[in-house]
Amino acid sequence: MSVVWGGLLAAGVLLTLAPWLWPAGVAEPRPATTGRVQRLLAAAGFPRTRPRVLGAASVLLGLVAASLVWLITALPTLALLAGVAGALAPYGWLRARAAQRLRSRRGLWPDVCDLLIASVRAGMSLPDAVSSLAHSAPADLRPAFAVFARDLNASGHFDSAVVRLKYTLADPVGDRIVETLRMTRQVGGTELPTVLRSLSASVRADASLRAEVEARQSWIRGAAVLGVVAPWVILGLLALRPEGARAYSSAEGVAVVLVGAAVSLIAYRLMVRIGRLPEPRRWFG
Repeated sequence: MSVVWGGLLAAGVLLTLAPWLWPAGVAEPRPATTGRVQRLLAAAGFPRTRPRVLGAASVLLGLVAASLVWLITALPTLALLAGVAGALAPYGWLRARAAQRLRSRRGLWPDVCDLLIASVRAGMSLPDAVSSLAHSAPADLRPAFAVFARDLNASGHFDSAVVRLKYTLADPVGDRIVETLRMTRQVGGTELPTVLRSLSASVRADASLRAEVEARQSWIRGAAVLGVVAPWVILGLLALRPEGARAYSSAEGVAVVLVGAAVSLIAYRLMVRIGRLPEPRRWFG
């Protein structure tokens, strides 16, 4: 009898943990309106990653960073700050990756517009022209258009497939192109090549100007990073000495560390904001 009860208990525990052990397969990515974290993941190239995975990684990195600093310096204040920095590190990495993908793709969209214009002028239908980009588009964009081609072949519904394409691309210029294609598909018209040509010229001019300005202002970000990191490296070296550890363990030392952390954060944010160009928003995302 005890074996039966034990089996029932094990089955109950297994069924309780089943949603986490064997999550249901996701046929489509969730809408981009689920939250800021999901938008950030999609922009960084991880549209299928769930926000709770990012949260777990943040907690784990924060604990590891805090533990390492505690073992090295034995200072609670530095361990706490290291834990906060470690927890925020994944979000910073995702933002940097999303910005890098946005910059690298900015120069590719004019080529996409030119390919669409050539396909439409060659007599291809609009769905076929977009599907052909899975083979002719720049290599960085081909996977997204390949997903669109598979969706279109499976459902035959252009609008739903192109909406998923917009979410997969997660790019402001891509949103504009997709919405132009949707409008042309829904209301018809012969001005699509003209509109795409104008959009291509605008994006190409914007990319050229941004590249020049970012190259001239790159020293601002470098100076901000150096100005924030250097004092904390010195503080870490001082905390390794017994007299330094005692000084920073006192109430005055804790206050100095906390004030320094606040000043470093504010100064870094100001320097980055000064040297950052405004990015186009995803009005249709």
